[in-house]
Amino acid sequence: MNQPLAYIHPEAKIARNVVIEPFTTIHKNVTVEEGTWIGPNVTIFEGARIGKNCKIYPGASIAAIPQDLKYEGEETEVFIGDNTVIREYVTISRGTTDRYKTTIGKNCLLMAYVHVAHDCVIGDNCILVNAVQLAGHVTIDEYAIVGGSSAVHQFVKIGAHVMVSGGSLVRKDIPPYTKAAREPLTYCGINSIGLRRRGFSSDKINEIQEIYRYLFLRGLNNSKAIDLVELELSPSKERDEILKFVRTSDRGIMKGYSY
Repeated sequence: MNQPLAYIHPEAKIARNVVIEPFTTIHKNVTVEEGTWIGPNVTIFEGARIGKNCKIYPGASIAAIPQDLKYEGEETEVFIGDNTVIREYVTISRGTTDRYKTTIGKNCLLMAYVHVAHDCVIGDNCILVNAVQLAGHVTIDEYAIVGGSSAVHQFVKIGAHVMVSGGSLVRKDIPPYTKAAREPLTYCGINSIGLRRRGFSSDKINEIQEIYRYLFLRGLNNSKAIDLVELELSPSKERDEILKFVRTSDRGIMKGYSY
């Protein structure tokens, strides 16, 4: 159901049962799939690819050109996965020649005033709380939660199942399954409550905790900690995921716990 007071470019591809409220503008080269609701005063620019059953609230701006002086008009996109909710005044920029797209996964919640810059990749089931600001090229893996008013430096990676405290300045990579807080950003244990909610067993949580004792609590550098984890702890999906994350971190990982 499209309101006569909305503007929809004739080349936009809108599924039949999409609801578009008054005073919304949808440009050409946009795709919106079934069951999505687009509230009033939303602007959706060229290159937006919006999945099924999404909800986009008033004032949101989707797929505007990147806030990057190197951008020269190349054709890039924004992908938004099924069942994702985008609250009031969220801004999502489309990609540049780095990745040619900005990607938001399925079942995500982006609360009011969140900004997602060009070439970010956000995994499924993530929550960005009010006023989170992501610089360009940020990667956030599945089930991560970033607390309100946090600012994330460009090229930072945040691992799966991470919990970031509100108001954090995220300058370094945050390995999976952890909690991060304080200034400068510091390891504050593993996200055990989140892991239990998602079905991780007590044994698996203890295993993850033991890995991080080597990395953050024993006074070892990362290379030595990785060597000891591989030597002394049994291989597992989680162990290998953590070690790969630390090994491939370009910006370096956050500080270990200190009193």
